[in-house]
Amino acid sequence: MALGPRLDLRQSQSLVMTPQLQQAIKLLALSNLEIETFIGDALDANPLLEVGESAPESGPEDAALVEVRRTTLESSPVDQLIGEGQADSDRPLDLDRTALDLDRETGDGEWGAELRFAAGEDGPGIDDRADTTLTLADHLHAQIGAVCRDPQMAFVARHLADQLDETGYLPVSLREVAGEIGVEHGLAEAALELLQSLDPTGVGARSLGECLALQAREADRHDPCMAKLLDNLDLLARGELARLKRMCGVDDEDFAEMMTELRSYDPKPGLRFASGGGDPVTPDILIMPRSDGGWDVQLNQATLPRLIVNRSYYVEMRGSVDDKSARGWLSEKLADANWLIKALDQRAKTILKVASEIARQQDSFFRHGVSQLKPLTLRAVADAISMHESTVSRVTSNKYLLCDRGTFELKYFFTSGVGAIDGEGGASASAVKAAIKALIDAEDPKAILSDDTLVDLLKDKGFDLARRTVAKYREAIGLGSSVQRRRQKTLAGVR
Repeated sequence: MALGPRLDLRQSQSLVMTPQLQQAIKLLALSNLEIETFIGDALDANPLLEVGESAPESGPEDAALVEVRRTTLESSPVDQLIGEGQADSDRPLDLDRTALDLDRETGDGEWGAELRFAAGEDGPGIDDRADTTLTLADHLHAQIGAVCRDPQMAFVARHLADQLDETGYLPVSLREVAGEIGVEHGLAEAALELLQSLDPTGVGARSLGECLALQAREADRHDPCMAKLLDNLDLLARGELARLKRMCGVDDEDFAEMMTELRSYDPKPGLRFASGGGDPVTPDILIMPRSDGGWDVQLNQATLPRLIVNRSYYVEMRGSVDDKSARGWLSEKLADANWLIKALDQRAKTILKVASEIARQQDSFFRHGVSQLKPLTLRAVADAISMHESTVSRVTSNKYLLCDRGTFELKYFFTSGVGAIDGEGGASASAVKAAIKALIDAEDPKAILSDDTLVDLLKDKGFDLARRTVAKYREAIGLGSSVQRRRQKTLAGVR
């Protein structure tokens, strides 16, 4: 067979992502405030776009009502591509597949990734995100005065507390501090040991390994294997897990438990007292109870400018120009304006549809609180509203919902289930955390509940959990071990 150049005609089918379609998909993941910025840029770039009067408040015929009706997406092919993506041919739209991790307790895989707070039964409200006036140094000074009777050591410990950075680490040499204030190095070491015994566990550490070791000792899990692991964190950072496992002398199961334990520690314990991180949150979705027992689900119109196309200006401009390229440019701007308005409308309908389904699935939460929060997955919502799972994931990103119980991120309502006595796993992890917190809040300071006791008490409530799981949930909501709580409540009684 001879080799040579030739021309062939071939037919093939492919789904082409136009720039407009890609932009429409990205709009789903933006919050209302980000959409506002996007609209501002569009107004600067397109003379045919204008901000109209504020959208009228949704009435009974316009709101997305959970009990009565659902928002229906338009059925055009473009709308299906933008909003639904449920057909097999639409699968290529799932470009980044940013499905959230449904196991909320494991965080994002980084140490201390869990949200550490002692929230009320209904979870963190918008006011809980305000900056606290209590600094790490103030918190430590109060404890030093309660536990230290030696004025000189208390002075050195307070000085060390003032030297800590915002993460709770001591960034200066202990010998340097001792020389600066004119005390013996041994006294400075004793003062640092006192500081490291205070809450939060891990403060005063001079390295990540020391910080984690302090927390491991507090949890009574600093055995030789864990010590070896903490001494070789550089191997963990490089991913040399097999070598690290051999050095620790443990099997796969024990090593996995050690890694899980390590991730439950807080590598930056001082940050929970850091100021400036509690910016107020503007809700994107509003849920209000209706008189007939249902829920009104609406977008927060206060953060969504209403766009219109100035068609009279378009007609005037088109009639005053004869140049073909100018007319083409004008037509292109009109098409862009119409597309943007349609894409924003489609985005609003998609968000309302997802939020309405969340309100329906988590109806008990909105009525009774976090104790009634049910296990929920992205797929369950996607199947219920005939959308692709990746679309639901994008919609729930960077969106906040305001209801009578506070302001919550949409992802808050997606939680994994835990084992129940009847084997049905009908309770969410958040509900278990609420039950653990309620038991600990009600415990007698003279009879602090151990994790084993919590396991038995939770079993009486219908939750079948292992002790390690209870410890993980307890730490995730910022509650210390029985030793820590006994010390804290003793200090509170002294004050």
